[in-house]
Amino acid sequence: MKPTLQLKLSQQLRLTPQLQQSIRLLQLSTLELNQEIERIVQENPLLELSEEWNAPVAENSFEHSESEDSADFDSMQPEVAASEVKEESGENIDSDSEWLQENIFSHGTYEDDDHEAPQIPARSLSLREHLNFQICLGQISEREKCIVSLLIDSLNEDGYLLQDLDELLEMLPAELGINLDDLQDALECLQCLDPSGVGARNLQECLVLQLQALPDDVYRDQAIKVVQEYLEILASHDFAQIKRLLACDDQSLRAIQKLIVNLNPKPGAQFNSQSERYIVPDITVTKKNGGWRANLNMAAIPRLNINHLYANILKQDHHSSRGLVSQLNEAKWLIKNIQQRSSTILKVASVIVERQQQFFEHGEVAMRPLVLRDIAETLSLHESTVSRVTTQKFMYTPRGIFELKYFFGSHVSTDSGGACSATAIRALIKQLIQEENPRKPLSDNRISTILEQQGIVVARRTIAKYRESIQIPAANLRKSF
Repeated sequence: MKPTLQLKLSQQLRLTPQLQQSIRLLQLSTLELNQEIERIVQENPLLELSEEWNAPVAENSFEHSESEDSADFDSMQPEVAASEVKEESGENIDSDSEWLQENIFSHGTYEDDDHEAPQIPARSLSLREHLNFQICLGQISEREKCIVSLLIDSLNEDGYLLQDLDELLEMLPAELGINLDDLQDALECLQCLDPSGVGARNLQECLVLQLQALPDDVYRDQAIKVVQEYLEILASHDFAQIKRLLACDDQSLRAIQKLIVNLNPKPGAQFNSQSERYIVPDITVTKKNGGWRANLNMAAIPRLNINHLYANILKQDHHSSRGLVSQLNEAKWLIKNIQQRSSTILKVASVIVERQQQFFEHGEVAMRPLVLRDIAETLSLHESTVSRVTTQKFMYTPRGIFELKYFFGSHVSTDSGGACSATAIRALIKQLIQEENPRKPLSDNRISTILEQQGIVVARRTIAKYRESIQIPAANLRKSF
């Protein structure tokens, strides 16, 4: 074929760099946004953080969303940690820190009582460090210490030795001269260390070790027998069968059960150093004139300014500073995108608060059904935009801290033709179970019947699904005596 030239017109949708940056900033959490801004400020000399603003400190740990005192909510004030204070104009923090260290080491202590040397919090010991520290103080030979340390290195995070001693022996070099009896003696030594139950090879052995470490008790031997022989029966709450097997009365069985329930099935878990997850709320909710309103947490919004020094240089010599012109435009885009991000979050949060007024008044049982589409249609936004806004954005309320996505949920039809939120149904299930008779716990069918009497039609399978989602066991496992 003969080569020819052809012209073809087509339309393509391309995102501008400004729009790409706007979308990326919108989906970042507050902490991630601050990190991103600090990075950009270091790269762009036209940008500077306002002297009145400091990186916000996480004010509350988001471990769970429990009710909080409204007085604490009203007194919430942003705090700034010394480690997060940025350099102010005309002062060099690094040089001051070096001078402070020199002062400490040269003079030993401060003469002024108002100035104290900084205290560094002690790092918590890991399980292996805690156990090795104990064997170093033990009166055993160095060879035995080495073998016990070998077993310590084989423990999992919960403190269990899941590897069989025979398998462990095969992995050891023959020149060490370690036999199975040495490993068994080392295991017995390990199981005598604190915490009780460490070095166990299964749950039963772990609980037995903890029971044996308890002071002599009337019911201790019977508790050991229950763990060794009838643990599965106890887990199924078949108390009648256990009483027959032990030939004991209700009072004795209650004491035995109390001993076993108070044991720790994961003795090594307390040493797991997991860093807490901290958040900074983007929205605060307050009550004003009888209604609830959403407000931006101004302490969480970085205040960016254009550097006046470089801006004046551009005014004086515009043509010779093309690089600065490009950076100036990028700085303006960033400031505008941050303002737009805050405005969008506030709009979405305001609609959520407006729809969920009853939740702030009465709690979870009054939660209304809400989906992303409802917010998108109200604000004329795309659902993907609402999804980005509600992801990793948090709201501080008198009832606790909640992610914006918490206020969304499916609905269940009612007899009156209305709808009930799945969150409200979970709260009702939890409330019913808390008020039930422990000797005759409510079955899923019974809970479904009770809700139907209240006008909420929920199938038994749905009740079971919601109950499992809030980690409540079945009726037979909740039965007491």
